Amino acid sequence: MDEKAEVAISLHFDSLFSQKLVWEEGRGLPGCSGILRMWRGQVRPVLGRFSELKKLLGELGLGSGSVDAALLDAGCSSMQMDTAERGFSLSKDGPLDMRMDADRYPGMPRAADAVNALDQRALASILAAYGEERRAGKIAAAIARARSVQPITRTQQLASIVAGAFPDSAQYSRRDRLQRPSHIATKTFQALRVFVNDELNELVAGLEAAQDVLRPGGHLCVLTFHSLEDRIAKRFLRGEDLAAPPRRNVRQWARDQLREAEEEEEEEEEAERGRESSHWVFMQKKVVVPSDEEIQDNPRARSAKLRAAIRR
Repeated sequence: MDEKAEVAISLHFDSLFSQKLVWEEGRGLPGCSGILRMWRGQVRPVLGRFSELKKLLGELGLGSGSVDAALLDAGCSSMQMDTAERGFSLSKDGPLDMRMDADRYPGMPRAADAVNALDQRALASILAAYGEERRAGKIAAAIARARSVQPITRTQQLASIVAGAFPDSAQYSRRDRLQRPSHIATKTFQALRVFVNDELNELVAGLEAAQDVLRPGGHLCVLTFHSLEDRIAKRFLRGEDLAAPPRRNVRQWARDQLREAEEEEEEEEEAERGRESSHWVFMQKKVVVPSDEEIQDNPRARSAKLRAAIRR
């Protein structure tokens, strides 16, 4: 764990007065020493995924209705994104891996396995559903052509292939929320990472576990970093059925852009009407986003969204 990641987790603890930390990767556990010193006798790091949360808490003697507060942070750490050999980075060349928990599950498929083994139609579906990529079909076709010549095994190799699926005029047209140039392959990399690690299903499992273990009056905070995650958190706290989350194809993308704008207006109206689920009472009227000052201090927080609710 790098220093920034450790400070971030410390701030989470300071805000929630938590006593247990469930960490997804074994590589992060040795870096918890600073947190353990700060919260001596109050913090017990536990290795596991969101889908293992109920089991892990049960082993600690924490059953249904016994937890005061929970924070689910769905984001990746700077340590993961900045380490080239992990395969997440667009700016640093490394093996096309992207597995979050490879040490515990060495047989888990890598991103390279996905781009080299899945058929073109499946790849396009993944890019559209998990990356919200408008040119998913063209990118999948470019990947299929490239892998017929040689296997795709490196991050910058894939980034170059994706860039080749766009006209020259589009190479530098994409911008992030700070209006900085965004790499044309960003959405492709997000889609593959989400797919490889089953991130959306993991988030649903974590939300369901939190709902079970929190006591009445317990607090839940959910920190997300892209619209797919935030949409799940919002629907869950509203009490909607997540058993079959909607999947989007390329044709739906444009319609969904308009729908997202409409949802923001609907969210404001629902907050005023006090619409809440049978399990949750919302703690704020609108989703919390970072201030301009916070984004300036930490640009990677620009897409963060925080939703909080109290267990009924």
